[in-house]
Amino acid sequence: MKLVLADDAALLRAGLVGLLERAGHEVVAEAVDAPSLVALITDLGRRGELPDLLITDVRMPPAMSDDGLRAAVEIRALFPNLPILVLSQYVAPAYASVLLDTAALPDAPGTGYLLKERVGRVGDFMKSLDLVAGGGMVIDSEVVRSLLQSRRGDFRLERLTPREHEVLAMMADGSSNSQIAEALVVSSAAVAKHVANVFAKLDLGPDEENRRVRAVLAYLNRAS
Repeated sequence: MKLVLADDAALLRAGLVGLLERAGHEVVAEAVDAPSLVALITDLGRRGELPDLLITDVRMPPAMSDDGLRAAVEIRALFPNLPILVLSQYVAPAYASVLLDTAALPDAPGTGYLLKERVGRVGDFMKSLDLVAGGGMVIDSEVVRSLLQSRRGDFRLERLTPREHEVLAMMADGSSNSQIAEALVVSSAAVAKHVANVFAKLDLGPDEENRRVRAVLAYLNRAS
């Protein structure tokens, strides 16, 4: 697939470009700060050459705060169908919530928020790229756990058992029932029961794999 990559750290950007190209993807353009990223995507959009996926860091110049994320939100407003994957060095639920505001609707494009350490797990990272580019949603499980921690006291979340909390985090991470079963070393039937319990206790209707991720994250974002 054709990708645009934005990161101000030259060595990290070069390493990621190499990783992506070895996997058969093409990095068609790079940006080193938020304003140039917005200008770059805007120009590509005007020429009808939008990438299949935008990957951007959260912290970028000029302010070295959440400039990259804000640029992603601005780009999402300009090009609502462009899949976006945001990478972050830190667990920052507040940043994730900003992105979730643009991604909770059922017809929203692919959206991802992952910690940079996930890049080192190449197989998982590539699966996340494919999922987001295909219209899915992936939020790092550590970020989801932080969102859950910030929601302590919510009576719906208090209904969940420790195992159901694990399952919820993995659901938001984009894991399928079979992947959850393998990770937790339990049967698929047991996972299906946990998933059903999560939806029942959060007062959410059951849905398909990707849509259920959106439902759970919409709940967490709405209630945070």
